[in-house]
Amino acid sequence: MAERKHNFNAGPGALPRSVLEEVQQDLVDWKGTGMSVMEMSHRTPVYEGILFEARDVIASLYDLPDTHEVLFLQGGASLQFAMVPLNLGAGGAYANTGTWATKALEEARRVGFADEVWSSEKSGFKSVPGVHEVLEVPESATYFHYTSNNTIYGTQYQHRPRVGVPLVCDMSSDFLSRPVDVGAYDLIYAGAQKNAGPSGVTVVIGKKDLLRSFTGEATVPTMLRYATHAKNDSMYNTPNTFGIYVVGLVAKWVRDIGGLAAMHIVNQSKAQALYEALDAHPLVTGHAELASRSLMNVTFRLETPEQEKRLLARAESAGMEGLKGHRSVGGLRASIYNAVPEASVAALVDLIRGFAG
Repeated sequence: MAERKHNFNAGPGALPRSVLEEVQQDLVDWKGTGMSVMEMSHRTPVYEGILFEARDVIASLYDLPDTHEVLFLQGGASLQFAMVPLNLGAGGAYANTGTWATKALEEARRVGFADEVWSSEKSGFKSVPGVHEVLEVPESATYFHYTSNNTIYGTQYQHRPRVGVPLVCDMSSDFLSRPVDVGAYDLIYAGAQKNAGPSGVTVVIGKKDLLRSFTGEATVPTMLRYATHAKNDSMYNTPNTFGIYVVGLVAKWVRDIGGLAAMHIVNQSKAQALYEALDAHPLVTGHAELASRSLMNVTFRLETPEQEKRLLARAESAGMEGLKGHRSVGGLRASIYNAVPEASVAALVDLIRGFAG
């Protein structure tokens, strides 16, 4: 097998090597069943066991209270942008901290009224609301929605917003990366492909009363109701069987290294090493404000586009992939998700320190 790349892609992102090797081992014959997981009917006890185990490991990692449950859906976070207002009702309040938060707000406004109560757009999305900042969320808002980590601009909430209405969060790019008090949220959703598994699976964690008691318009399609999926154990229709299987393996990998608290320590260490190298370099300017820096996506620029091209060329020669910034903002970006090894971050740090322009 060819030497593995240092994978800094923003999504689909890196998967743990041990998970990939387990998938490889069981690909043709899962645990002596004579079939691959990709071939199994989701209506069999064998596959139900795979799905339920994935669900239960995630619930255990987050110490899920009895009031909440885990669902596996499809359509990515982009579909959740519509499902949230369709199920919780129009009139949500949104904090706009970047591209995906903007898209969520736009989609909510297609469903009905939605209020933008905070935005960092004028500053180039360099920050998120501060820990002591009071958000002016109307008491009449049906929910407050925020994006915990912004992959494109490299910002992240290091706290939970305190609001007096139901709390909804898009955790797509920092799901499974740190402890979260799930009980404080009415709804969490996350596309798996950034930090929790392959593309094609969306993990939803929400209050059972919310998920199972649809109160929206009668015209909302059956498939777009959380209740449909909650009452059918995420198998109303054929789910992404293979993707859910891999998400379960990733969740077990996080569990086996010590859980979310241990994962968070590793992520903090990787981010600190990289930010220190960037801050010390005279040609580098970081995008995010200090208090809003992401542990998952590190965004920065060099003094000229030519320097950026030279650094990217050297990175490619050193086996590094995915460092080019998003096409909408340019610059460079290193996505250092859970499964990006510390050795890969160390290699990037060495490259940056040795770059003279």
